[in-house]
Amino acid sequence: MNDRFLINKTAVVTGAGQGVGQGIAISLAERGATVALLGRSLEKLETSRNLIEQAGGKAIAIAVDVKNASELAAAIERVVNETGGIQILVNNAQEVPLGTLLAVAEEKIEAGWQSGPMATLRLMKLCYPYLRGDGVIINLASSVGMRWDMSGYGAYAAVKEAIRSISRAAACEWGAERIRCNVILPHAMSPGLKTWTENRPQEAAEFIASIPLRRIGECKEDIGDFVSMLCSDHSRYVNGQTIALDGGQARVS
Repeated sequence: MNDRFLINKTAVVTGAGQGVGQGIAISLAERGATVALLGRSLEKLETSRNLIEQAGGKAIAIAVDVKNASELAAAIERVVNETGGIQILVNNAQEVPLGTLLAVAEEKIEAGWQSGPMATLRLMKLCYPYLRGDGVIINLASSVGMRWDMSGYGAYAAVKEAIRSISRAAACEWGAERIRCNVILPHAMSPGLKTWTENRPQEAAEFIASIPLRRIGECKEDIGDFVSMLCSDHSRYVNGQTIALDGGQARVS
Protein backbone atom coordinates (compact mmCIF):
# COMPACT_ATOMS: atom_id res chain seq x y z
CA MET A 1 0.00 0.00 0.00
CA ASN A 2 1.39 3.39 -1.05
CA ASP A 3 1.69 5.54 2.09
CA ARG A 4 0.59 8.63 0.14
CA PHE A 5 -2.74 7.17 -0.98
CA LEU A 6 -4.71 10.36 -0.20
CA ILE A 7 -2.61 12.73 -2.27
CA ASN A 8 -4.60 15.44 -4.11
CA LYS A 9 -7.47 15.05 -1.62
CA THR A 10 -8.82 17.77 0.66
CA ALA A 11 -10.20 16.75 4.05
CA VAL A 12 -12.27 18.73 6.53
CA VAL A 13 -11.88 17.62 10.16
CA THR A 14 -13.86 19.20 13.00
CA GLY A 15 -12.57 19.28 16.55
CA ALA A 16 -9.08 19.04 15.07
CA GLY A 17 -7.23 20.98 17.74
CA GLN A 18 -6.61 18.06 20.07
CA GLY A 19 -7.27 14.41 20.84
CA VAL A 20 -8.91 12.14 18.30
CA GLY A 21 -9.56 14.97 15.84
CA GLN A 22 -5.91 15.94 15.89
CA GLY A 23 -4.84 12.32 15.48
CA ILE A 24 -7.11 11.88 12.47
CA ALA A 25 -5.95 15.14 10.89
CA ILE A 26 -2.27 14.26 11.27
CA SER A 27 -2.78 10.82 9.76
CA LEU A 28 -4.75 12.17 6.78
CA ALA A 29 -1.99 14.73 6.14
CA GLU A 30 0.70 12.05 6.35
CA ARG A 31 -1.18 10.18 3.63
CA GLY A 32 -1.03 13.22 1.35
CA ALA A 33 -4.32 15.03 2.02
CA THR A 34 -4.56 18.77 2.52
CA VAL A 35 -6.44 19.09 5.81
CA ALA A 36 -8.79 21.91 6.84
CA LEU A 37 -8.69 21.99 10.64
CA LEU A 38 -11.93 23.28 12.17
CA GLY A 39 -12.51 23.98 15.86
CA ARG A 40 -13.28 26.59 18.50
CA SER A 41 -9.71 27.39 19.58
CA LEU A 42 -7.46 28.86 16.90
CA GLU A 43 -4.49 28.38 19.23
CA LYS A 44 -5.09 24.62 19.42
CA LEU A 45 -5.73 24.41 15.69
CA GLU A 46 -2.44 26.18 15.02
CA THR A 47 -0.68 23.59 17.17
CA SER A 48 -2.15 20.85 14.97
CA ARG A 49 -1.26 22.79 11.82
CA ASN A 50 2.32 23.22 12.98
CA LEU A 51 2.65 19.50 13.72
CA ILE A 52 1.35 18.69 10.24
CA GLU A 53 3.56 21.21 8.44
CA GLN A 54 6.66 20.20 10.40
CA ALA A 55 6.09 16.69 9.04
CA GLY A 56 5.81 18.02 5.48
CA GLY A 57 2.02 18.09 5.23
CA LYS A 58 -0.45 20.83 4.35
CA ALA A 59 -3.16 22.24 6.60
CA ILE A 60 -5.47 25.23 7.03
CA ALA A 61 -6.63 26.32 10.49
CA ILE A 62 -10.14 27.82 10.68
CA ALA A 63 -11.66 28.85 13.99
CA VAL A 64 -15.39 28.10 13.96
CA ASP A 65 -18.22 27.36 16.35
CA VAL A 66 -19.78 24.23 14.87
CA LYS A 67 -23.09 25.16 16.51
CA ASN A 68 -23.25 28.27 14.28
CA ALA A 69 -24.69 27.50 10.84
CA SER A 70 -23.38 30.67 9.17
CA GLU A 71 -19.85 30.09 10.49
CA LEU A 72 -19.91 26.55 9.11
CA ALA A 73 -21.02 27.80 5.70
CA ALA A 74 -18.28 30.43 5.64
CA ALA A 75 -15.66 27.86 6.65
CA ILE A 76 -16.62 25.45 3.88
CA GLU A 77 -16.65 28.29 1.34
CA ARG A 78 -13.13 29.24 2.42
CA VAL A 79 -11.90 25.64 2.17
CA VAL A 80 -13.27 25.28 -1.36
CA ASN A 81 -11.86 28.64 -2.44
CA GLU A 82 -8.39 27.81 -1.11
CA THR A 83 -8.15 24.15 -2.14
CA GLY A 84 -10.56 23.74 -5.04
CA GLY A 85 -12.84 21.14 -3.47
CA ILE A 86 -13.55 18.67 -0.68
CA GLN A 87 -13.25 14.88 -0.90
CA ILE A 88 -13.28 13.89 2.79
CA LEU A 89 -15.41 15.09 5.71
CA VAL A 90 -14.74 13.96 9.27
CA ASN A 91 -17.29 15.09 11.87
CA ASN A 92 -15.56 14.73 15.22
CA ALA A 93 -16.52 17.82 17.26
CA GLN A 94 -18.97 17.19 20.08
CA GLU A 95 -19.96 18.87 23.34
CA VAL A 96 -20.75 16.11 25.84
CA PRO A 97 -23.93 16.34 27.95
CA LEU A 98 -23.30 14.05 30.92
CA GLY A 99 -25.51 13.52 33.94
CA THR A 100 -28.60 11.69 35.08
CA LEU A 101 -31.88 12.58 33.38
CA LEU A 102 -33.03 14.60 36.40
CA ALA A 103 -29.71 16.41 36.77
CA VAL A 104 -28.45 17.15 33.27
CA ALA A 105 -29.29 20.71 32.23
CA GLU A 106 -31.39 21.21 29.12
CA GLU A 107 -28.82 23.75 27.95
CA LYS A 108 -26.19 21.02 28.00
CA ILE A 109 -28.42 18.69 26.00
CA GLU A 110 -29.13 21.45 23.47
CA ALA A 111 -25.40 22.16 23.12
CA GLY A 112 -24.79 18.44 22.62
CA TRP A 113 -27.50 18.31 19.96
CA GLN A 114 -26.28 21.41 18.12
CA SER A 115 -22.58 20.47 18.23
CA GLY A 116 -23.24 16.81 17.39
CA PRO A 117 -26.05 15.71 15.07
CA MET A 118 -27.05 19.19 13.84
CA ALA A 119 -23.48 20.26 13.04
CA THR A 120 -22.85 16.87 11.45
CA LEU A 121 -25.92 17.16 9.23
CA ARG A 122 -25.21 20.76 8.30
CA LEU A 123 -21.66 19.98 7.27
CA MET A 124 -22.74 16.91 5.33
CA LYS A 125 -25.21 19.04 3.37
CA LEU A 126 -22.70 21.85 2.85
CA CYS A 127 -20.05 19.42 1.58
CA TYR A 128 -22.44 17.26 -0.45
CA PRO A 129 -21.97 19.10 -3.80
CA TYR A 130 -18.19 18.64 -3.58
CA LEU A 131 -18.27 15.05 -2.30
CA ARG A 132 -20.32 13.75 -5.24
CA GLY A 133 -18.32 11.34 -7.38
CA ASP A 134 -15.64 10.18 -4.94
CA GLY A 135 -16.44 11.57 -1.50
CA VAL A 136 -16.12 10.00 1.93
CA ILE A 137 -17.81 10.99 5.17
CA ILE A 138 -16.65 9.66 8.53
CA ASN A 139 -18.85 10.54 11.48
CA LEU A 140 -17.89 9.85 15.07
CA ALA A 141 -20.43 8.32 17.43
CA SER A 142 -19.84 6.36 20.64
CA SER A 143 -20.29 2.90 22.08
CA VAL A 144 -21.92 4.62 25.06
CA GLY A 145 -25.19 3.86 23.26
CA MET A 146 -24.56 0.15 23.87
CA ARG A 147 -23.96 0.35 27.61
CA TRP A 148 -26.12 -2.07 29.57
CA ASP A 149 -26.37 0.54 32.33
CA MET A 150 -27.12 3.93 30.73
CA SER A 151 -27.30 5.75 34.07
CA GLY A 152 -25.75 9.19 33.68
CA TYR A 153 -25.11 8.74 29.96
CA GLY A 154 -28.60 8.90 28.43
CA ALA A 155 -28.36 12.40 26.95
CA TYR A 156 -24.90 11.78 25.52
CA ALA A 157 -25.97 8.45 24.04
CA ALA A 158 -29.03 10.10 22.50
CA VAL A 159 -27.06 12.68 20.51
CA LYS A 160 -24.50 10.10 19.41
CA GLU A 161 -27.14 7.59 18.31
CA ALA A 162 -28.77 10.37 16.26
CA ILE A 163 -25.48 10.73 14.38
CA ARG A 164 -25.56 7.01 13.57
CA SER A 165 -29.07 7.31 12.13
CA ILE A 166 -28.18 10.34 9.99
CA SER A 167 -25.08 8.55 8.73
CA ARG A 168 -26.98 5.42 7.71
CA ALA A 169 -29.49 7.56 5.84
CA ALA A 170 -26.71 9.35 3.97
CA ALA A 171 -25.07 6.05 3.04
CA CYS A 172 -28.35 4.87 1.53
CA GLU A 173 -29.44 8.13 -0.08
CA TRP A 174 -26.08 9.23 -1.47
CA GLY A 175 -24.40 5.90 -2.24
CA ALA A 176 -25.54 5.99 -5.86
CA GLU A 177 -23.69 9.29 -6.21
CA ARG A 178 -20.52 7.58 -4.98
CA ILE A 179 -20.48 9.18 -1.57
CA ARG A 180 -19.62 6.71 1.18
CA CYS A 181 -20.61 7.41 4.75
CA ASN A 182 -19.45 5.38 7.74
CA VAL A 183 -19.39 5.78 11.51
CA ILE A 184 -16.60 4.95 13.93
CA LEU A 185 -16.88 4.42 17.68
CA PRO A 186 -13.43 5.30 19.01
CA HIS A 187 -11.76 4.73 22.34
CA ALA A 188 -8.61 6.81 22.55
CA MET A 189 -6.69 8.74 25.18
CA SER A 190 -8.06 12.15 24.26
CA PRO A 191 -7.90 15.00 26.80
CA GLY A 192 -11.56 14.37 27.66
CA LEU A 193 -11.07 10.67 28.29
CA LYS A 194 -7.86 11.36 30.22
CA THR A 195 -9.78 13.70 32.51
CA TRP A 196 -12.52 11.11 32.94
CA THR A 197 -10.02 8.39 33.91
CA GLU A 198 -8.41 10.74 36.43
CA ASN A 199 -11.71 11.86 37.96
CA ARG A 200 -13.29 8.40 38.06
CA PRO A 201 -10.36 6.02 38.59
CA GLN A 202 -12.41 3.05 39.79
CA GLU A 203 -14.86 3.29 36.90
CA ALA A 204 -11.94 3.81 34.51
CA ALA A 205 -10.17 0.69 35.79
CA GLU A 206 -13.34 -1.34 35.29
CA PHE A 207 -13.73 0.20 31.84
CA ILE A 208 -10.20 -0.78 30.77
CA ALA A 209 -10.63 -4.27 32.22
CA SER A 210 -13.68 -4.71 29.97
CA ILE A 211 -11.58 -4.09 26.82
CA PRO A 212 -10.27 -7.42 25.47
CA LEU A 213 -6.96 -5.76 24.47
CA ARG A 214 -6.74 -4.23 27.98
CA ARG A 215 -5.76 -0.76 26.81
CA ILE A 216 -7.22 2.49 25.56
CA GLY A 217 -6.29 3.36 21.99
CA GLU A 218 -3.90 5.98 20.64
CA CYS A 219 -5.46 8.97 18.87
CA LYS A 220 -3.28 8.82 15.76
CA GLU A 221 -1.99 5.26 15.46
CA ASP A 222 -5.18 3.41 16.43
CA ILE A 223 -7.90 5.83 15.30
CA GLY A 224 -6.36 8.22 12.77
CA ASP A 225 -4.58 5.61 10.69
CA PHE A 226 -7.74 3.50 10.45
CA VAL A 227 -9.75 6.53 9.36
CA SER A 228 -7.18 7.24 6.65
CA MET A 229 -7.58 3.72 5.31
CA LEU A 230 -11.37 4.01 5.48
CA CYS A 231 -11.16 7.19 3.40
CA SER A 232 -9.08 5.51 0.70
CA ASP A 233 -9.91 3.38 -2.32
CA HIS A 234 -8.69 0.39 -0.29
CA SER A 235 -12.06 0.63 1.52
CA ARG A 236 -14.15 1.62 -1.49
CA TYR A 237 -16.87 -1.00 -0.80
CA VAL A 238 -17.36 -0.08 2.87
CA ASN A 239 -20.50 2.03 3.25
CA GLY A 240 -23.18 2.58 5.87
CA GLN A 241 -21.27 0.77 8.60
CA THR A 242 -20.69 1.45 12.29
CA ILE A 243 -17.20 0.29 13.21
CA ALA A 244 -16.00 0.11 16.80
CA LEU A 245 -12.35 1.08 17.25
CA ASP A 246 -12.25 0.00 20.87
CA GLY A 247 -10.06 -3.04 21.28
CA GLY A 248 -13.05 -5.38 20.99
CA GLN A 249 -15.16 -3.95 23.83
CA ALA A 250 -18.43 -3.21 22.04
CA ARG A 251 -20.56 -5.65 20.12
CA VAL A 252 -22.06 -3.37 17.49
CA SER A 253 -25.58 -3.99 16.25
